[in-house]
Amino acid sequence: MSRRSVKALRRHQVPAWWRDAKLGIFVHWTTASVPAFAPTGAEIGELLAKRDPTALSFSPYAEWYENSLRFPNSPVSSFHREHYGDRPYGAFVGDFESGCDKWDPSSWAKSFAATGARYVVFVTKHHEGYCLWPTEVENPHRPGHFSQRDLTGELAEAVRAEGMRFGVYYSGGLDSTFNPHPVGSFSDLLLAQPRGDYLDYADAQLRELIDRYAPSVLWGDISWPTDLDRLADLFAYYYDRVPDGVVNDRFAPYSPLMRLAMTKPGRFLLDEAAARSAKADKGIIPPKPPLFDVRTPEYTSFDEVQTTPWECVRGIDKSFGYNRESDESHFLSRRELLWSLVDIVAKGGNLLLNVGPRGIDASIPDAQLARLAWLGELTAALGEAIFETRPWIVPQGNAAGGIEIRYTARGDEVFAFLRSSPGWPAEPDSLLLTAVEAGPATKVRELDGEPIAFEATDEGLVLAIERLPDSEMPRVVVLSHVAARPAG
Repeated sequence: MSRRSVKALRRHQVPAWWRDAKLGIFVHWTTASVPAFAPTGAEIGELLAKRDPTALSFSPYAEWYENSLRFPNSPVSSFHREHYGDRPYGAFVGDFESGCDKWDPSSWAKSFAATGARYVVFVTKHHEGYCLWPTEVENPHRPGHFSQRDLTGELAEAVRAEGMRFGVYYSGGLDSTFNPHPVGSFSDLLLAQPRGDYLDYADAQLRELIDRYAPSVLWGDISWPTDLDRLADLFAYYYDRVPDGVVNDRFAPYSPLMRLAMTKPGRFLLDEAAARSAKADKGIIPPKPPLFDVRTPEYTSFDEVQTTPWECVRGIDKSFGYNRESDESHFLSRRELLWSLVDIVAKGGNLLLNVGPRGIDASIPDAQLARLAWLGELTAALGEAIFETRPWIVPQGNAAGGIEIRYTARGDEVFAFLRSSPGWPAEPDSLLLTAVEAGPATKVRELDGEPIAFEATDEGLVLAIERLPDSEMPRVVVLSHVAARPAG
């Protein structure tokens, strides 16, 4: 692959379907979903910010169970000794496959579609290397480490039957069947990346996924083992088969600079940089690789509108995989979840919200189903102001009475999402939108079409609306033919 071809790939445009989608569902369903345990004391960004060489052994991500088990003093190791004794992690494959007998992919897909989500991304291989499709690419270190049942294909069919697009996640940077190095810090992520025969294995498997399932999204994780030219050849192969496909920003190709992690000073520098980044970002924002379509901040968001397409990726609680330790205090509240989607869309992003089914019976826990239902209520009521929109020139604001405002736009219409802050009285008879300037053709209405009286003032647009309740569901006002007022 020539450097010119790499440059051509950088010009790939994110398709309209993805920009219009706004909401996707991520699914982490792995062998770790059987023991389903992780500590809940800290979020991932807090751990990385600690500068502790064993911080990730306390990961709140239940899907990292096998890695945490490599640290004898971790909470996972204590849990495993108490509940499973010396049973090896690999034995959970049998439990997982037995649980698949109860799986109804159609039921999952219907629950996802009811949220209003436009796409689903399915974890086909996580860091433990177990494949959720009957791969024909032989693992030289653990033959037969895959599902005989085509779980990926069945879910793809069910998802598409509900009118959604289907994407695949593939762990390219880590595979413990090729390299079981314990990951306690950021620099360990580089030391744990497989080399040697893994390069051909990963390349062949991702091409197999492309050929079998024509996924609308290729969602890589951690990094990619080959160099840039070979990665570019893989992406060209993908776009040839799925021209309106989307690639995320976690396919960082191998570079000799990664050997820096093999030296003590290099590890120190890498871990310091990761800690500073995690503290500043309050989560994980992957560094930009040479080739990608969309950015994927993890358990964090951006404060402003981004020129690059992006999606916030997070679990419903502190974990992606199902965690039996999670209770209501660890899950997103209704108010948090609904406003989170609104805030992300106002800044030009999508929300890729994860669902973590159980490994023992393939069911989606009730606490997660409840939150999917809340999203469905939001998109059913306010979908006109969410889907197929773009950020307005002013994404956010506040008004008297503790009212928060987010804006989206489509054509000549601007949608103002309004939310009262808890504990604040709302303005009883009117609302001043300081960011909005009226024109001769301006109209204001409710989403159902009911007109709203307004007045253009030197301070902005004043709407004659009733008192805003302290509600978990935002209210939307539709503004036609308005302009943004100059700042200041």
